[in-house]
Amino acid sequence: MKELFKTIILDFQQILPVKNVQPRELDVPVASGKIISLIGPRRSGKTYFFYQLINQLLKRISSEKIVYINFEDERLDIRKEHLQFIIDAYFELYSEVSSADIFFFFDEIQEIEGWEKFVRRIYDTVSKNIFITGSSAKMLGKEIATHLRGRPLVYRLFPLSFKEFCQFNGVDTSDAHSTRGKARLRKSFYHYLSVGGFPEIPFLQNELISKTLQSYFDVMMFRDIIERQQVRNIPVLKYFIKKLFNTIASEFSINKIFNELKSLGFRVSKDKLYQFLEYVTDSFMFFINSPYEASVTKTQMLNKKIYAIDTGLVNAVTFRYSSDYGKLLENVIFLHFARKDMESYFLRNSFECDFVVNESGKRGAIQVAYSLIEPGTRKREVNTLLKALDQLNLSRGLIITADEKETLTVADKKIDILPAWEWLLA
Repeated sequence: MKELFKTIILDFQQILPVKNVQPRELDVPVASGKIISLIGPRRSGKTYFFYQLINQLLKRISSEKIVYINFEDERLDIRKEHLQFIIDAYFELYSEVSSADIFFFFDEIQEIEGWEKFVRRIYDTVSKNIFITGSSAKMLGKEIATHLRGRPLVYRLFPLSFKEFCQFNGVDTSDAHSTRGKARLRKSFYHYLSVGGFPEIPFLQNELISKTLQSYFDVMMFRDIIERQQVRNIPVLKYFIKKLFNTIASEFSINKIFNELKSLGFRVSKDKLYQFLEYVTDSFMFFINSPYEASVTKTQMLNKKIYAIDTGLVNAVTFRYSSDYGKLLENVIFLHFARKDMESYFLRNSFECDFVVNESGKRGAIQVAYSLIEPGTRKREVNTLLKALDQLNLSRGLIITADEKETLTVADKKIDILPAWEWLLA
């Protein structure tokens, strides 16, 4: 095992710097003295983000000080007691290197049960320069903080933002004013709604995109949910997941899904469905958004809204939303807030405002409508936002559309209407 780790360490060092690495917007420190934990769904680009950080480091350190291990390497069949071989292998290769100067990159380390104690030990005794990735949201919460005793800084990496999607496709995001520039950005945004932002997608031929996204879904479901959580009732899980994909940007009810399953002859408890909901959010397949309420207890009792990690994944799994751009647009807007770690809720009264957000201590109300061309739709969306502004005691609100722009003044309220492709690039 030690010899295998030597091979892995040396093989990686020989390809440095890694070529063809597309930079991402996420800003992660490389010398914080903290364990950097990078989490997010599979295929979102975590490995290549590591390469980006490593390439940055190589401007000031030599490749011999880089240790990169991908724990999904098929050559590795290891348990926690084998992890020490990584350290032993390195110092047999480079006995003269000071341990404090080594940078460790452990990709998908969650695959090894008991990894936390190993990481904590080498942080305490070997090097403070440790970077880890994982595909589980639990690495963001109390679980990892408890095991690593407050040492980690946790960052989330999602599929590409619209700006990153444009950059990966060679579209100039700085030209949003010329006729040609706006036309390219509009075209890119409609494509983004349809195929989503997984980093591999811009480099695929169109006929391969749907099959590739379906393969991503299969890996998420089987590896991150069925295998990791040891799910036995696979037919019910599949139904549950498909139901959520068909409910994006809408309220969902576990009780309703339970009754549907019961009427179809499936045997499952509501507790099991709540457990499945925990599994799909832990794997980053879905996100839950809560209603805006002063009472935490009331918030817990009310229905939530569901959003998917990627609109391309939605289209690949359901075949339903390819023309329902309104739901896809709202999903993209939610992901924008999540990507920026902004608090967002929806406001439900006798009306429903899509988003109430908190940014730097300031609240904002945002409505999402694919188009306001139809007079009835325009009246409904404007009135809904006005009611939300009144309830929240705000003087200005925003409606995000696919491609419309204007500013309305209604009584003492102002409403900005902006195209999503422009707002997402601001």
